[in-house]
Amino acid sequence: MHTIEPFYAWRNLYDASTDPRSPFFGATYSETLCINSVYNYFIHPQWDEFGSATLYAKILYADYNIGFCVIELLGEWNDLLYNDIMFLKRNIAEIMIEKGINRFILIGENVLNFHADDDSYYQEWFDEVEDGWIALINFRPHVTTEIQRGRLDYYLALGGKLDEVNWRTLSPKQLFELVHAQITRRLH
Repeated sequence: MHTIEPFYAWRNLYDASTDPRSPFFGATYSETLCINSVYNYFIHPQWDEFGSATLYAKILYADYNIGFCVIELLGEWNDLLYNDIMFLKRNIAEIMIEKGINRFILIGENVLNFHADDDSYYQEWFDEVEDGWIALINFRPHVTTEIQRGRLDYYLALGGKLDEVNWRTLSPKQLFELVHAQITRRLH
């Protein structure tokens, strides 16, 4: 797991550690020293910790004018044992919402498992984005199935074409436009 790096091709466009509005403003990273882990497996030092014992994140891009951000995730999303949604919402989403972000693109290719519990934080996050949305792209099929079993797809846009996005070939704004178009189609 230590070889799985956060996507870095957009660093010339945005770096959360240099963004004073980001929850990770001022963060410093090692290129070689792995200190965080998911179940005894060290992870690459570029991932940001936000309170969860098993889930890590990287804000890849934020556009405060348009009001969206792209967050890549790594690890196990475990609400049942660790209440990961609480940490994700309180320590990342709420800070971004206060700064004008109301559309969240969560990339889940590296989310290995999902364990649902209560939907309260999802409902709260969904209510706080008002006219916005929370989209999950490229999550693994078994993870998507577990999210749907937990009846969280009411609050989260996922599945279908959102699981087939070739996002690495797009600019952040192109990705936003693609996801926004998919969600708009679903609503109409």
